[in-house]
Amino acid sequence: MTSQTPNVPTADQIRRAPKVLLHDHLDGGLRPGTIIELAREQGYEQLPETEPDKLGIWFREAADSGSLERYLETFAHTCAVMQSRDALFRVAAECAVDLAEDGVVYAEVRYAPEQHLEGGLTLEEVVEAVNEGFREGERRARANGHRIRVGALLTAMRHAARALEIAELANRYRDSGVVGFDIAGAEAGYPPTRHLDAFEYLKRENNHFTIHAGEAFGLPSIWQALQWCGADRLGHGVRIIDDIEVADDGSVRLGRLAAYVRDKRIPLEMCPSSNLQTGAAASFAEHPIGLLRTLHFRATVNTDNRLMSGTSMSREFELLIDAFDYTLDDMQWFTVNAMKSAFIPFDERLAMINEVIKPGYAELKSEWLFKQTATTSESSRTAG
Repeated sequence: MTSQTPNVPTADQIRRAPKVLLHDHLDGGLRPGTIIELAREQGYEQLPETEPDKLGIWFREAADSGSLERYLETFAHTCAVMQSRDALFRVAAECAVDLAEDGVVYAEVRYAPEQHLEGGLTLEEVVEAVNEGFREGERRARANGHRIRVGALLTAMRHAARALEIAELANRYRDSGVVGFDIAGAEAGYPPTRHLDAFEYLKRENNHFTIHAGEAFGLPSIWQALQWCGADRLGHGVRIIDDIEVADDGSVRLGRLAAYVRDKRIPLEMCPSSNLQTGAAASFAEHPIGLLRTLHFRATVNTDNRLMSGTSMSREFELLIDAFDYTLDDMQWFTVNAMKSAFIPFDERLAMINEVIKPGYAELKSEWLFKQTATTSESSRTAG
């Protein structure tokens, strides 16, 4: 996308730019201080650190360690303190506030209700606590001068056997803040076809779902998610790059699956920092999102686990801008892609694009002109 304006964004503009987030895990985005306070209240004594800064560093280092055991241990700690209604409400409310302060105007945040039952809550009580927390977070954000809308995605764990039950739960709360369904967990050995009954049910109910696919596992995972299960979006989908050949002369050939994904405009929920941690890419400069953006796949930018990756939507864009020299036009392209792909009604998506996202970027892109005018005036005054 080209522009006549010098609109390479500053860090402040990146933060203020309206952003849309489709792939964010609730149990991967807690504030370290909140984890410590909840652990103290609940008598949970297994945290590796008890100071917020040190605990935040521990989570990032554990996620960066290359050890699957240490990576999974990080979620054991966050889930351990999310077993009561009050804790879930607080975490959800803070999630909405934190995202809004980072310029996110629409977010779909996912979590697995089955992982929050150890304190005696029912699945329904978990969903209601999180929904109420999101609404409270939206109110707090509004009071702070920010606007955000948050929808929940209910996730079933692919190694368990509750997918249909969670799908039915998602359908039951679809008019109360839950916008769709997801499956997550280890891909290898747990193909999405194990949960066909859940996906068939959701399709009969005309409901939306995304599937974690093409992250740690390759093209077969993506193919099954799309052609067997009928996913609306791909969680990560980064391994679609394996079906794209780039010749020495720069020409590109898409395999049939990659061509299908592009032709059908299937959204890719890409999470660059997380992908580096899991080995899906060696660096930001080598991340497949660069080529996929050039080839006009429907790529979107996401955070995955803000705590474990030490990231935010602004940071993800800052790193991509450094790697690929992206401009505000590119940021807008990714953001509109994400909004087009959201699981809310078409008219509401269109209103967000036309009334929030495009005007927001237009204002940011015009700032250079006023800055230039001010600089010229100052120079003239000094010369005089």
